[in-house]
Formats: sequence, C-alpha cells, structure tokens
Amino acid sequence: MTAPDQPDLLVTTARLRLELVGYEEAQAMLAGGRGPAFAPGYPRQDDLDAASMVRDDGSTWGPRHVVRAFDSLVVGGIGFFGPPAPADDGVAEVEVGYGLVEDARGHGAATEALRGLLEQTDRLGVRVRASVEPGNSASVRVLAKCGFTGLRGSDEDGNLVMVRPLR
Repeated sequence: MTAPDQPDLLVTTARLRLELVGYEEAQAMLAGGRGPAFAPGYPRQDDLDAASMVRDDGSTWGPRHVVRAFDSLVVGGIGFFGPPAPADDGVAEVEVGYGLVEDARGHGAATEALRGLLEQTDRLGVRVRASVEPGNSASVRVLAKCGFTGLRGSDEDGNLVMVRPLR
C-alpha cells in the first residue's frame, strides 16, 4: 500500500499496466540485465537514465515500465523524476518523462500511459511539466492531447518545457 500522497504502486489503463521499477530491478538493468518480457530495444538509454534515479525508499514517484496488457511485453518507460516540489508559485509540481520502443510507437500507447499517470497527479493535486525536443512533433502532440498548454520557454538543453495546469 502506498502513502496517500503518492501515486498508486500499479497504474492500469484500458490497454496498459504502468509497473513501478524497483531498486533491485533498476540495478540489474543498469548492469545490462534484460527481463524476459522486455521488447527488442528496451531498455532505451532514456530508460537506463531513469533507472539510475531509482532509490530504495519506497517512493512511487519514479520510473515505470509501460507494459501492454494483451501480451505483457514491456514496450517503454514512463515516470517522474522524483517527488513533487514547490514551483516558483508555490504549487507542488513534478516532471514526467516517457518513451516507447520504435515498434510500439504510433498506436496511442504514450498518450494512454501519460493520461494514466495524470489521473494520479490530479488526484494528488500536483501540477506536471515535461521537457521535449522542439523537433519531436510526436511527443509534442502527446503532450497537447494530454492538456499540456503552458509553455515555459526552454531548458538548458534547448528542450521546450511544457506544463499541464492543475485540474
């Protein structure tokens, strides 16, 4: 059971399960281990970068596997870059990142996974931001479909920083 101020341990949508990456699993991924249900191409470098942030503290504000319900194949990752922190205006805010292996793209899975996590942040009263490469039109579309309307300029890497207002 997770604390009331955290996302659920397992988040499910119509077609997906968003399974929290545990500390031991993250360490195994970083050492080159591959789970038996990992799709070809998973984990991607972004998934490994996210795995390096996993701490053994019981928080559910971390990376998750994107698992297709129909075949239990892990096709990508999604998650938060740590627990929420107050933004400049004092509102609790968290950053989200996501990505899918190439074969899983173009079928709405990224949008569905992000909406699943946003239901959690809405319930908890947490605003969400995301950074996206300006040329990544598919990811910009995912964010727009999920209600990311605020543009805060760019980060130190030149990525657009988009924000989804609180519901």
